Amino acid sequence: MISEDEVREIRQFRFERPPGATELLLVRHGETVPARADRPFPLVEGHGDPELTEEGHDQARRAAARLAVEGVDAIYVSNLRRTSQTAAPLVERVGKAPIVERDFREVHLGDWEGGEFRQRVADLDPIAVQMFEEQRWDVIPGAEPADQFAARVRGAVERVAAAHPDQRVAVFTHGGVVGQLLADASSSRAFAFTGTDNGAIAHLVVADGRWIIRRFNDTAHLDPRFTLRPAPLT
Repeated sequence: MISEDEVREIRQFRFERPPGATELLLVRHGETVPARADRPFPLVEGHGDPELTEEGHDQARRAAARLAVEGVDAIYVSNLRRTSQTAAPLVERVGKAPIVERDFREVHLGDWEGGEFRQRVADLDPIAVQMFEEQRWDVIPGAEPADQFAARVRGAVERVAAAHPDQRVAVFTHGGVVGQLLADASSSRAFAFTGTDNGAIAHLVVADGRWIIRRFNDTAHLDPRFTLRPAPLT
C-alpha cells in the first residue's frame, strides 16, 4: 500500500521550446492601400509593392507593442516595403536592425500583379474561382509554380532557423507565405491557412526537422481594448 507521502502529483505538461529550436513569430504586414484599375501598384522585381494605409501603420504599432513584451532576438522582413513599414515600430522599440530575406516575399501572381489580383477576386473572375477550388496560385497566368513557391519559403525558414538556435525571431511577411508555411507544417491542404488578418501573428517552432504550430491568426493586440504603451526611450 502506498502511503500519502509517497504519492506523486504530476501536473499537465506545458510546452517548452526544445533545446536548439527556433521560434518564428510570423507577422502578416499591415493593411495596404486599395487597388485601383487606374493606379497600379509600383513593382519590385515584378511583385506589387503597395504601401501601408494609416490603419496599417496602427496595426504595425499594435503588433510591435505585443512582440516587444514577448521578446525577440532578431527581426526579418521581405524585400517589399509593406513588411519593413510594418516592422518599423518594433525596430524602434527593441533597437534591432531588420534583416532582409528576399525569399519571404509574397507568392508572385504573374499577370495579376500590381493590384489586379484583388480586382479579379472581387469580380469572381472564373480563374479566381478555379484558384480557390483547386487551391493553387499558379492557375493565374504567369504565376509562380506551387512547388517553387513552397520550396523558396521553406528554404527561408530553414536558413533563419539555422542562424538562430535557441532564439525567438519576428518575421514580417505576407499572407500567402504564412499560409504556405503552416500548410507545410500541418501537412494540410494548400489554402487551409490562407486568409490570415493584417497584423496577425502566427507562431511556428522549428525543432530538429520538426515544425510545430503554436498559434495562427492571433489578433488579440488588434482589439481596440488593447492598450498601446509608448516605445521606451533609447
